[in-house]
Amino acid sequence: MKVIVLGAGVIGVTTAYQLARAGHQVTVVDRQPAAALETSFANAGEVSFGYCSPWAAPGIPAKAMKWLFMEHAPLILRPKLDRAMLSWMARMLSNCTSARYALNKSRMLRLADYSRVSLAALREETGIAYDERMQGTLQLFRTPQQLEASAKDVKALAADGVPYEVLDPAGCVRAEPALAHVREKIVGGLLTPADETGDCFKFTQALTARAETLGVTFQWNTKIERLEAEGGAIRAVITDRGRMTADAVVVALGSYSPLLVAPLGISLPVYPVKGYSLTIPITRPERAPESTVMDETYKIAITRLGDRIRVGGMAEISGYTNDLAPARRRTLEHSVSDLFPGGDLAKASFWSGLRPMTPDGTPVIGPTKVAGLFLNTGHGTLGWTMSTGSARVIADLVSGKAPEIDARDLAISRY
Repeated sequence: MKVIVLGAGVIGVTTAYQLARAGHQVTVVDRQPAAALETSFANAGEVSFGYCSPWAAPGIPAKAMKWLFMEHAPLILRPKLDRAMLSWMARMLSNCTSARYALNKSRMLRLADYSRVSLAALREETGIAYDERMQGTLQLFRTPQQLEASAKDVKALAADGVPYEVLDPAGCVRAEPALAHVREKIVGGLLTPADETGDCFKFTQALTARAETLGVTFQWNTKIERLEAEGGAIRAVITDRGRMTADAVVVALGSYSPLLVAPLGISLPVYPVKGYSLTIPITRPERAPESTVMDETYKIAITRLGDRIRVGGMAEISGYTNDLAPARRRTLEHSVSDLFPGGDLAKASFWSGLRPMTPDGTPVIGPTKVAGLFLNTGHGTLGWTMSTGSARVIADLVSGKAPEIDARDLAISRY
């Protein structure tokens, strides 16, 4: 079939690659001049198959109130008269129950584990290099309360067969030797050894080149204006460079996906939650992480990417704004300098991106009520982690095949 993929972030590019492998004629459309220049550009670098949890969790409403008054808060709320924002927040709060958390985490772990297998297969098939490491994620606890609260995650990991280790401070230092000089700040950790790290931008750029060898066409610098449907089926994509027809269209536009599909009567509960990152040159390798350390206090990931440290995190609910708030930079600097003072902060690059979040944390992958129109969006903080599995699921669905995992509860029909 002739398939148009809208969006050239890591989700769109992996989707295009898998569709081309399935034998389809694929065109990718993006407003940027190249791949992965928005949310996929400088994310935290985690490929977190085990450290994979919904933001909506029991106790989050109470924590959120406390965070609002913290200097280095993991959550920043800038409320405005925005119906989409208020509706999304209400739905997220409704998912902050033990039952909903367990259900949503199980969905996420299913897709993440499939992505683990899919990424390994793709890496073997293509030989792509992207500063990858396979040394796990260490969730670091600074308080006994944090360690105790991790029990719900341990239970979910065990139920889904995901490898994990609960570590004491000495175990944390064995996993990440550079933590030895701050051992007194640590009460324990949760290690998910199957997790990986890597530069999402490098990966997406390299996979774009591979996709082109399979015949995928990339139409850059093209603004997507609207979708055209007739008789309950998708007919075309209207851009500022003309009308493009297709047998199927996959919307992989991240936070902008709901804006495009709304005129077709599709209510997609995806809202932008801004994250920030610093990319820091390593000057003292012995004081740098080996893999990813998640600082649970600030919800900040500190990741080794070759000769750089990527520090990423925070959740700012402020709409479609991409300004760089100096206070957010100070929080990133505080976390990394407190644990790993092995980089040159004066030479750090500061970045922000809009993560496409659903209220339950689970992405929306599958068909819509408009025949031929598919969604692959809403991955939140886990787009890099879930990209390869999501791409295989959507490629199978577009091809009329049953995916290799149960994907029925990932579709928009769950809402």
